[in-house]
Amino acid sequence: MSAFSAPFGLLLDVDGPIASPVARRIVEPSILPDLVALATAGVPIAFITGRSAVFVRDEVAARLVEAGLPDGAPVFAVMEKGGAWAPVTPAGLGAVELDDALAIPADVTEAVHTLARAEYAHAMEVDEGKHVMISLEARSDIPHEDYWPARDEFQERVWQLLVERGLGLRYGERMQADARGEVPWRIDPTIISTDVESVLLDKDRGAARALEWFAARGVTAPRWYSAGDSRSDYLMADHVHADGFEAVHVDVRPSDGMLDRDYPVVTMGELIHDEAGAAFLRERVAELGL
Repeated sequence: MSAFSAPFGLLLDVDGPIASPVARRIVEPSILPDLVALATAGVPIAFITGRSAVFVRDEVAARLVEAGLPDGAPVFAVMEKGGAWAPVTPAGLGAVELDDALAIPADVTEAVHTLARAEYAHAMEVDEGKHVMISLEARSDIPHEDYWPARDEFQERVWQLLVERGLGLRYGERMQADARGEVPWRIDPTIISTDVESVLLDKDRGAARALEWFAARGVTAPRWYSAGDSRSDYLMADHVHADGFEAVHVDVRPSDGMLDRDYPVVTMGELIHDEAGAAFLRERVAELGL
């Protein structure tokens, strides 16, 4: 395959800059056609998310296919923060590969799911599509203000449950090593979910996976934009910067506190979440004159 250098590449979190964190789907009307236009022009696009392959298949890949994603477009998805990955083609999400070495033990997954279903079903739902992580997502029929207290109580219960089972675990500032003195797992809250996952899973691992996939297909770019709504999303740009590429991070929820970095960190004015993501993509389309 001959090498192709695009003017820039995109590393995009899904919830926040692409999918509405309220509707939990792509609702901004310009996002899908703009993504297709950029991919058609050869811009490498990777969706790097904690979401499951099922969500990405139905809410991202299928929507891009409907919007006219062409054959050969360099589009890739990294799910479960690097634990799963697959290409996105005109046939939809391709065959999903998994990093089984980073998967939560099955008995731990079952214990956490049982707790959630028995005592917290009023506030959260088990994400059945996860393969290497555990994810409990806020019910979409209750206000966030009602979910957050239940989430915090649930996370305390999960901490106790897993520490009692001997797992090495990190939760916020707390850390409990296992019998070998190791801490391989963590509880990671977001505004709409609780994740229990390997400490090796994060957005920098996802970015590395994406850049390797593009490079293996002869696709590169001198500048990479990343976009996300969480502080952990900065890790995508951290990896790009460390790899020697030009990095620019777009923070679509700066109210959480913007991080100081050695590369540019930008916002889209007063816009946040997917409205900011849509404005950012429109800028990139205009930059290429599409």
